[in-house]
Amino acid sequence: MEKYPERTKIFKALGDPKRAMIVDMLSCGELCACMILEKFEMSQSTLSHHMKLLCECGLVKGREEGKWTYYSLNADIINKAKRFLDDITTDKDNCICKETADCCKGCGENE
Repeated sequence: MEKYPERTKIFKALGDPKRAMIVDMLSCGELCACMILEKFEMSQSTLSHHMKLLCECGLVKGREEGKWTYYSLNADIINKAKRFLDDITTDKDNCICKETADCCKGCGENE
C-alpha cells in the first residue's frame, strides 16, 4: 500500500493537459525553458509552476546553465511509472483484491 501515494504523484502531475504536452515535447530531448515557453500562451511564472510539479514528482530533471534552465525526462522514473501502471492493470497473485478475498465467500450462492 505504501507504494501508491508515491507512484501516483506522476499521474497527478500528468493530469494537466499542458504538463502532459510539456512531457511530450521533452520526449524529443532536452529543452530550454524558453523553448517550452514559446509553444504556450502562458507567463514565465506559470511555466515555472508546471515545471516545479513535474520535477517534484521526479518525471522531469532540470539543470541550470547560466540564466537558463534546461529540462529533460527522467528515464528511471518513467520506467518505474510504466511498471507501476502495468502492475496495477494486470492480474497477479499478490493483487490487492486477493488480500481480502474471503470477504465475499458465498456471494455467488444467491444467484
